[in-house]
Amino acid sequence: MIPEYVPGHSLLSGRTVVVTAAAGAGIGAAVVRRCLEEEARAVVLGDVHKRRLDEAVETLSGEFGAERVAGVLCDVTSEDDVEALFAAAEPFGGVDVLVNNAGLGGTASILEMTDEQWSRVLDITLTGTMRCTRAAARRLVNSGRRGVIVNNASVVGWRAQEGQAHYAAAKAGVMALTRCSALDLASHGIRVNAVSPSLAMHPFLAKVTSDEVLAELTAREAFGRAAEPWEVANVVVFLASDYSSYLTGEVVSVSSQHP
Repeated sequence: MIPEYVPGHSLLSGRTVVVTAAAGAGIGAAVVRRCLEEEARAVVLGDVHKRRLDEAVETLSGEFGAERVAGVLCDVTSEDDVEALFAAAEPFGGVDVLVNNAGLGGTASILEMTDEQWSRVLDITLTGTMRCTRAAARRLVNSGRRGVIVNNASVVGWRAQEGQAHYAAAKAGVMALTRCSALDLASHGIRVNAVSPSLAMHPFLAKVTSDEVLAELTAREAFGRAAEPWEVANVVVFLASDYSSYLTGEVVSVSSQHP
């Protein structure tokens, strides 16, 4: 049974949040909505899909106010795009919270995986997370402000899954990046943590994943169902809020699958 949706409690009041891969139907979109419900000053959405981005900004602006929502076309493999994303947060006072949600999956046996497949997944999922983390951290340090970075990892960073060598390696890298950057930034009062979901169901995932694979992944979960994207977003908001003020360098499993 899926629990009832929890209303906001002003956990991000007055903060400007930047979210990558934010215009789809999955975790990124759920994080944006949750942050707005938690009274973030503004949310800047980054995404590579212009149509989806425009639609998301229009919908959210109508619901929460155009003065609280901005959208930027952003490919996290491009340093220029990443810089433009954070520049868009400046009119709202600059970034306070970064949610690194961008990632790319795929299925390929290591016997058949090409260099291009490997590099593409690593560049978006791991190096893209580093680029955005670096950009946000530099701005926070230069402004003398405390801030929070929340990365999206995955349980496959802990466990093996057939055909997922590139994605699992990237997500394990995100976990290591989280722990190390947390130590680099702790003296500046900047916290870095990660969520590690397993299966968060949304229409696009259902479209690109076979029923057999979805059934297998669902069977591994303690609750016997996939997470709702907003359930993962709730944990992201917790990590971004002052309720986790002494938590840094941690990877929080939003799943029963963890070491």
